[in-house]
Amino acid sequence: MNLKVSKEAAEWYKNEMDLKQGDYIQYYVQLYGGIPTVHPNYSLGVSIGKAENIAIKDVVEGITFYFNSDDAWFLEEFDMEVVFEKEELEFIFHKK
Repeated sequence: MNLKVSKEAAEWYKNEMDLKQGDYIQYYVQLYGGIPTVHPNYSLGVSIGKAENIAIKDVVEGITFYFNSDDAWFLEEFDMEVVFEKEELEFIFHKK
């Protein structure tokens, strides 16, 4: 149950969302629509978050990327990697 965000992906978030060092990006589980995942009928949403209820995190380029404890189940059997390749974010799930 790990989250890894590449430096290039963190830079993309910083530029696209006008983030500053010390900001938080929360990944959250939603039904349908959004970032496709390995869980049928579930997808990921992304929002600027807060420093509370953090269960899984990775700090890159001064930005904390995380899942809160309500959504941590989503990575119970997986590690998630966020990379930026070919001018696009890619979300990779690795089965444990």
